Amino acid sequence: MSHPSRFGPVLLVAVLAAGCATPGGAEVPAAQSVVVESCGKRLSFAGTPQRVVTLDQNSTETLLALGLQDKIAGTANLKTKVAPRFAEAYAKIPVLSPKVLTSEPLRAANPDLVVASFKELFTADRAGTRDELESLGVPTFVSAVNCSDGATAPFERLFRDYENFGKIFGIQDRANQLAAEQRAAVAEVQAVKREPVKVVWVYSVFKGVPYVAGRDGMASQMSKIAGAVNVFDDLNQEWPEASWEEIARRDPDVVVIGDLSERGNPGDKANEKLAMMREHPAVSQLKAVRENKVIELPGIEMDPSVRTVDALKALGAGLDKIAGRG
Repeated sequence: MSHPSRFGPVLLVAVLAAGCATPGGAEVPAAQSVVVESCGKRLSFAGTPQRVVTLDQNSTETLLALGLQDKIAGTANLKTKVAPRFAEAYAKIPVLSPKVLTSEPLRAANPDLVVASFKELFTADRAGTRDELESLGVPTFVSAVNCSDGATAPFERLFRDYENFGKIFGIQDRANQLAAEQRAAVAEVQAVKREPVKVVWVYSVFKGVPYVAGRDGMASQMSKIAGAVNVFDDLNQEWPEASWEEIARRDPDVVVIGDLSERGNPGDKANEKLAMMREHPAVSQLKAVRENKVIELPGIEMDPSVRTVDALKALGAGLDKIAGRG
């Protein structure tokens, strides 16, 4: 990242200004500080961030759900249409890049906090490393879902994100309410007793190669909550590369397909993936494919965000329909 001095004066002004007001405009003692842990980093805030840059759609929508649109100075990496409930607020946020954001436009936005759902967005050839940004006085927040602690389930790590944002922005009541509402939605899906079925999640296809849900992401936990078994739970990755032949060999009872139509890459549309499956010599013979036991979900909702609970509810409803209960 070049010309780091451009951050200095603006960040100092932002921090000083942030120490004087909360999002609602109430006075806060200048000495007040907030400390949170984020994916191996200890973030300290002398005041409320005023110029947040979000590196992906998931983190943008999560902040919008918390009513923080006035704090977002820029966003990037829109994969699909913004949820209708966020469209009006999103339209007022500067789009720094339609794709992955790099360091120059990020630097020009003069952020006092950078938020991402995935640590992979913080690399030297993308937004810059977290250490680089930290050296410039810019804290970086990465979703806890992307940084497993080996003990806490993905949804609980997502709710921890909400609660940490509540602390950072002084909106604890709003954040706690959102976490409570989504915990209740998870419990509602989990309360339905379903016959266990095997599912495969096909997120994307790149150059003919499918990427499926491994055991480390939200999709695997959604399977468990809904009473299903992810057939690739033996792979300790979030979205590992697989093969059509291996999918056929594992013989899932249900196929869950992610739709990423607006991203625009070949194979992003759900109907394109399904067409590939119906044309493949082995996969086309699966009972799940022959009998159309297929659930289509927005691909964006398979990753951690405020919308992931919507995918969980749709998964539960889809399994109930396939089982003849919906």
